[in-house]
Order: sequence, then structure tokens, then C-alpha cells
Amino acid sequence: MMRKIVVTGSSGKAGRAVVRELVEHGYEVLGVDVVPPREPISARIRADVTDLGQTFEVLRQADAVVHLAAIPAPGLQSDELTFRTNMVSTYNVFSAATSLGLQRIVWASSETTLGLPFEREQPAYAPIDEAHPLFPESSYALSKALSEQMAQQFSRWSGIPIVGLRFSNIMEPDDYQRFPTFWTDPRLRKWNLWGYVDARDVAQSCRLGLEVPVEGAEVFIIAAADTVMPQPNRELMSAVFPMVPLRDGTGDYETLLSIAKARRMLGYSPRYSWRDHVGDKVTAARRVG
Repeated sequence: MMRKIVVTGSSGKAGRAVVRELVEHGYEVLGVDVVPPREPISARIRADVTDLGQTFEVLRQADAVVHLAAIPAPGLQSDELTFRTNMVSTYNVFSAATSLGLQRIVWASSETTLGLPFEREQPAYAPIDEAHPLFPESSYALSKALSEQMAQQFSRWSGIPIVGLRFSNIMEPDDYQRFPTFWTDPRLRKWNLWGYVDARDVAQSCRLGLEVPVEGAEVFIIAAADTVMPQPNRELMSAVFPMVPLRDGTGDYETLLSIAKARRMLGYSPRYSWRDHVGDKVTAARRVG
């Protein structure tokens, strides 16, 4: 039974929520980061997983690892540094975890693998799902797409299940106050099909990735149940992607980053929405529109 979990990148937006979720569910968690945490939720150690020796050291007593450490988005560092950091850290975690015989690897892939910001390549359809071709458009997205391939080979070599989670744009409750600034122009957030995910639902998905029986290397889109917009999907798609088919049966405000596979295989069920925080502004926005 998996009880001792290492969380890399534990001081980040996703990492903080994941550590809290796992501790609340009775796991013994070791947070690993080069940055100190905002609050001491669990045991932690300062370590750099771009160094293979340090990675082996922090994983040595673990049952499983949730690997979130990375340069978290395109454009924050140079392309080369982003690619190198993300590829090396993920290789080191996969290598150490499989060499040490950990029971499970859960790691952060990204929605960006799907073609964001959908300028060179438009979506083939919406809601977009895991069967959609990958079109990485940045060194960050490329590092995630190649890491998904790497996960397949490490799982094949070792037999260890590896769960990749393609997180949408991660939000904390304080972030929802700026959502109304997106609503006047649907093009402002078209770059990820108006998607987002609450950090607390990210944490749920990571815990489920540890707990649910999975074989081989699987990837899952992890998003909120809805879009960031008060306008219905057919209106959004018609305005921005008029040639992209919207699949029959898609709800008016349903996420266009399909979470059907995560629902089916992981039991993922997002609990949080911006509408719980700024929903009172929706009626006014529709009236203006």
C-alpha cells in the first residue's frame, strides 16, 4: 500500500494544494523544492531534481512520487533553459523512481501539448480530447510532449504505472476575481479553448492518479467542468473558431477540454468553479452582451 509520497515542486501553486490534499487523506508526504513553502503543511527538504543524485536521495524511502517540479509555463525563462530543465528533471524522476522500484509515478504534463495557442494549428474538433494530435508550439510544450513519450518507455521497461496529467490553466480562489476581464472579448482566452482548473481539483486528480488502478503510461486532460466564460460554447466557437466542429451533446458551458477520460478511468469529478466566486456578475455580463 502506498503511504509515503514525495511531491516535487511542492511549493508551487499545484504543489501546495497536492501536499494539503494528500496529508488530509492520511498520506505521509515529503515536499521537495528549491523554494521554501508558504506554510509548513508536511515534512520538506530542499533538493534540486535536475541533479540525479539528489533525486535518488529524496525518492529512496518513497512508495510513489508526484512530480510537479518544472519551469511552469512558456516564456518565463529562455526556451533552451525551459526545455533542458523540464526534460532533465522529468528524466531524473522517472529514472530514479523506476530504478528504486516505486509503485507509481504521477506527473504534470500540460494542455499546451494539444496545440496552444491554436494559431498555427486550429483544434480539429471541440471538446478536444486525448485522441487529438499533439501540436507542441513552444519549448515548454515540446518538453511535455516528449516526456509523455519518455513515460511510455520507462513504464514499458519497468512495469510501473505512470500517470500523466495534462493540467489546464491552474487557478486559486483569489484568481477568480479577474475572470470578468475575459468576458468582453472571447479572443482573450481562446488560446486554451477558454479552459482552466482549480488547484484543489488538480490535487484531487493527483491523489486519484496514485490510488486508481492503471496500467502502463496513461495521460489525462485535467480541467474544470466549465469554461471561463458566461457565453455559451456555440456562441464562442462561432465567433473565434467558426470552422471547428462542436461535437453534438456538448453542454452550453461545458469545458471544451474534455475530461471524459479522467472521469471514466480516474473517477475525477471537479468540485470547484469560478461561478461559486463571481457568479453574481454573470447576469450583468449577459445583459451587457
